[in-house]
Amino acid sequence: MKRALRWLGTGLLFVLVALCFAPTLVPPFLDRIYYRGPISDHFDGQRFFNPDADAMISRPSGAITRWLAGRDRAPWPAQVPVHPVVPARRVTGNDMRVTWIGHSTVLVQTAGLNILTDPVWSERASPFSFIGPKRVREPGVRFDDLPKIDLVVISHDHYDHMDIATLKRLWERDRPRIVTSLGNDTILRRNGIPALAFDWGGRFIQRRDGGMVAGHPTCEGGAWQCGEAYAVTVERVHHWSSRWLADRSRALWSGFTIETPAGKIFFAGDTAWGDGAWVRQAAAHGPFRLAIIPIGAWQPEAVMHTNHVNPQEAFRIFRTLNPTRAIGVHWGTFQLSFEPIDAPRQAIAALAREQAIPADRFIAPEAGQTFSVPPAP
Repeated sequence: MKRALRWLGTGLLFVLVALCFAPTLVPPFLDRIYYRGPISDHFDGQRFFNPDADAMISRPSGAITRWLAGRDRAPWPAQVPVHPVVPARRVTGNDMRVTWIGHSTVLVQTAGLNILTDPVWSERASPFSFIGPKRVREPGVRFDDLPKIDLVVISHDHYDHMDIATLKRLWERDRPRIVTSLGNDTILRRNGIPALAFDWGGRFIQRRDGGMVAGHPTCEGGAWQCGEAYAVTVERVHHWSSRWLADRSRALWSGFTIETPAGKIFFAGDTAWGDGAWVRQAAAHGPFRLAIIPIGAWQPEAVMHTNHVNPQEAFRIFRTLNPTRAIGVHWGTFQLSFEPIDAPRQAIAALAREQAIPADRFIAPEAGQTFSVPPAP
């Protein structure tokens, strides 16, 4: 019976994936519209797109069929031991501490701010509780041990990045500022979660008195002497979005530059290399003290190269951004692709050795591991 349910669930998941690749096959009444606005170089009036080339492949491939059938995937352990930590309540001054929670979820603590990226504490990255990628690494910080969160950034609407259950808990507990890109705020608002949404290049400043200012600081003393707590710029990356059948690319995907009094942080979200122009655009917003870069879910490359960077491309992002420190994410938590569980971490370490980069400049730590980031030179 259990096996039959598993096959039924796998078949249902296959249908959903297939429909995401071919949204025109879905009846219009199953569509979702998250954003209406003017046509731009990445929005055609209906759906968003990458200016350089479309992400994803146009139809399901044999690789996807093999994936859903469980063939060709490297075996992963059912569970990886994790020793959760209890972070400091606040990290003040110029110190910066970083904890990998798992997948793309990172806790950054600096200048009295607690920042979370793409927070996911759920057991599955799926619309269903009984099928879909299951967590093999428990969160490196238990939810109840999280300090009060001030800022959450959400890169896009895929289930391994936008976890409504977690976001509801965060909102009800801490009322953090939630920042995302166009259309994702509609999904969140429908679930009772307020958020600010911006187009690529959009920027806002959060003041210490709770006010918000669009644009750039203007006072002569500099941003952090004029009452600003932090600033967020929504950055272009190369990806796609979908949450429900025909809603492919109805909401925008993005990375973020987060400016704090202790330095700048870049979070790439989920991205492929594309034409690489987005990396150069982001680098112009540096210098960065910390970069959070995806390194996993790249095999089979025939399917994944338009969706995710491989380790070599992740290292190109690192070299272009040139941060003081970088952390590799999007690996080792949910099995989304074919490569072995530790392959991304091993590949990044090997590339650092080959290019004579100090091993601690670009690391893929264990879940729950906290490290300090030195100030930018």
